[in-house]
Amino acid sequence: VCMESVNGSWKKQVDDIRKIFEFKEILGTGAFSEVVLAQEKATGEMYAVKCIPKKALRGKESGIENEIAVLRKIKHENIVALEDIYESPTHLYLIMQLVSGGELFDRIVERGFYTEQDASALIKQVVDAVNYLHSLGIVHRDLKPENLLYYNPHEESKIMISDFGLSKMEGAANDIMSTACGTPGYVAPEVLAQKPYSKAVDCWSIGVIAYILLCGYPPFYDENDSKLFEQILRAEYEFDSPYWDDISDSAKDFIRNLMQKDPEKRLTCEEALRHPWIAGDTALRKNIHESVSRQMKKNFAKAKWRQAFNATAVIRHMRRLQLGSRCYLCLGSSMQEANSSSKTPERHTRPSTVTTIITGSK
Repeated sequence: VCMESVNGSWKKQVDDIRKIFEFKEILGTGAFSEVVLAQEKATGEMYAVKCIPKKALRGKESGIENEIAVLRKIKHENIVALEDIYESPTHLYLIMQLVSGGELFDRIVERGFYTEQDASALIKQVVDAVNYLHSLGIVHRDLKPENLLYYNPHEESKIMISDFGLSKMEGAANDIMSTACGTPGYVAPEVLAQKPYSKAVDCWSIGVIAYILLCGYPPFYDENDSKLFEQILRAEYEFDSPYWDDISDSAKDFIRNLMQKDPEKRLTCEEALRHPWIAGDTALRKNIHESVSRQMKKNFAKAKWRQAFNATAVIRHMRRLQLGSRCYLCLGSSMQEANSSSKTPERHTRPSTVTTIITGSK
């Protein structure tokens, strides 16, 4: 194995990646890549390896190398790490950290006690990590609950942000971010409007996630995609009774200030970290688990089909290795996948299928 410098990072040249890693099972596939559960032979450590054929990168080599160089710079306790990069004559291999704590909503549903304080603590970790990304000039562009995983099965486990398939450097040469991308239910109005946008889009998404964490259903929903988009474009959402009756005014203020239609008026991550609901003691201690978990089971249960295959493969190997009862893939293929969901509160419905929007080049 030899090393070659690429835009300030390193990639390792190798003839056959299987000399270094034992490939187990395919965890998932995308349009241009597949992700494999792999064990490093020298250490026994488990990783998720994203295998990208070079032929899929033709004409995009410079952009890919720049993006990987950026990902190599990211070192944060709440962000899934890119551990290594290997290159063979035919493939590029991204060696990603594997996390074992399961998805955010699953853990909330499973626990018997859940409060605004718990939601505040979760959101604080997310905001802190995204603030770190923004300090590096990186915009995630696809923040959503499915990309928030627990590091391990322990009760006090930290939250990890995963999946940087749509991440982008802000202010890159000759590149104004205006490509509509991400998952519609979580994207900011300016993205759907295909206007130039900035890191403020991530702050909007955090607001949507905070909303869901406090009631169990999304702020925007309609069976018709066009009507769903219209709601988002107008930033039309409500704090419905009775689901929000026991939620603090401070929490609602936090969400309102993140889900501002005008990105200039939206809280930045730094400002969000100073908001009383995050930095103070305004988050209530009342147990809201019954109501929130009931809504989460209604609205997000069907999404499980999307990760069932990935989860089954990993669980089987983790059990063999006694590394824990759950392990989920840290690097997905959100650009190609659709999110499945069901109904929201009794009088509302939301899309049975919400299609990921990708237009133009990345």
